[in-house]
Formats: sequence, C-alpha cells, structure tokens
Amino acid sequence: QVQLVESGGGLVQAGGSLRLSCVASRSIFRAMAWYRQAPGKQREWVATITASGIANYADSVKGRFTVARDNAKNTMYLQMNSLKPEDTAVYYCNLNWAAYDYWGQGTQVTVSS
Repeated sequence: QVQLVESGGGLVQAGGSLRLSCVASRSIFRAMAWYRQAPGKQREWVATITASGIANYADSVKGRFTVARDNAKNTMYLQMNSLKPEDTAVYYCNLNWAAYDYWGQGTQVTVSS
C-alpha cells in the first residue's frame, strides 16, 4: 500500500515555470510517471522515470519539462519550463505496482495567456 501526494501547482503566466513534487509514503524501487488531465479531456501521459533515473517524455513536453527523482526522500519531481496555456491541467503522479495503479490527489496547474 502506497500513498502519493502531489504539490507545487499554481497559476502562472505563459512562459513561466513551476516545479511539481510527488512524495510517496514509502520507498519506491520501480518506475514512476506523471500524467495530466484537462477538464473534459482524457488523462494523458506526460513523463516516466525508471528506478535508476532514466527518463522519457511525451512529444508535447519534450525539451520543456524535466522529470527527476530523489529516492532518499521518496520524491519525484517535474520541472516545467516555458509553460503554455495548453499545459493547463490537473497533474497526477502514478505508480504501477502489483498490477494496480496508484494515483495521488492531483495538483492544479493553470497557465494564463
């Protein structure tokens, strides 16, 4: 059983930056991921990071977002730069373990034009 808690969202202007955090209630030795969901839209994958720190990104955020993790702190991060209005969404961290998807409560990111 794992609890995931996201934080760091807020309201920013286009071109600005935010750093999101996801803190897990226990040590995680598996890949983790960031997803986002805009109102009325399907949840979409944003980025994945393996247990050893290898990252992959959706084309829509590649070059602007960076995912990282600090295993000693049970924390995954998402550094978001050059934000665009289309990045507006609720951002969730995800862990797939024992064939079950664990999700945090989400943190709202709003980018104004």
